[in-house]
Amino acid sequence: MRLRGLVLHLVLLLGVLVSIFPFYWMIVMATNNTSDIYQYPPKVTIGGELWTNLGHVFERINFFAAMGNTILVASCVTLLVLFLDSLAAFTFAKFTFPGKRVLFAILIGIFTLPAQLSLIPQFVIMVKIGWAGQLQALIIPAAANAFGIFWMRQYIAGAVPNELLDAARLDGCSFLRQYWHIALPAIRPGLAFLGIYTFITAWNDYVWPLIVLVSPDRLTLQVALSQLNRSYGQDYSMVMAGALLAVLPLVVLFILFARNFIADAVKGALRG
Repeated sequence: MRLRGLVLHLVLLLGVLVSIFPFYWMIVMATNNTSDIYQYPPKVTIGGELWTNLGHVFERINFFAAMGNTILVASCVTLLVLFLDSLAAFTFAKFTFPGKRVLFAILIGIFTLPAQLSLIPQFVIMVKIGWAGQLQALIIPAAANAFGIFWMRQYIAGAVPNELLDAARLDGCSFLRQYWHIALPAIRPGLAFLGIYTFITAWNDYVWPLIVLVSPDRLTLQVALSQLNRSYGQDYSMVMAGALLAVLPLVVLFILFARNFIADAVKGALRG
């Protein structure tokens, strides 16, 4: 048993090393010159050129404006998704209404479709209503999604007792009061997972912002960093320095909430 445990820990350690190596290599590239990376054998230790590379990033793109746009978009999308998805999921999980099965089947169908199918009609709509190039073109279309509704529906089905809702109805509680005072306190762990997942997804979104944002002042981080890669593609150290600075907030967020993130994901899977 001791040998088996040792082998298991070695395998897990190997998995951890493989997982963190790309992040470590990004740090190495961001803290060295591009010439150091191309030398043979390549330099694999952290260097002292980070501030120089970051200075080049700040000279060539409006990094902090792009970060501010990204924070605004990711925060608004997360709040809207948490409210709208949980409200719809509560309805699907605990109420009966005409067409419920059909609507849920349509929701599952949307969930299985690739998001790229909606890019062209979505862009046409944004142009028609005058939102092309505006940040609301990123926020409003992402305000609700099939995954969030499905996830919260599975979570609510097991987390909110039917008996408690029946008692609330007898006391005259409206739909919104049942949601706010009974369902919401019980589903906070599931909302925590969905919130972190949604924020990270919105932060890393690239394709849709690249299509719909045409003003240099309205770019998000991922689009701004892609300009570095296109215009200064040979300076990989500078590009990696910008990428490192962009990913650090997500790393901090995950470290702070990692335990809740993993525990809530497992709990939700067991409930589903």
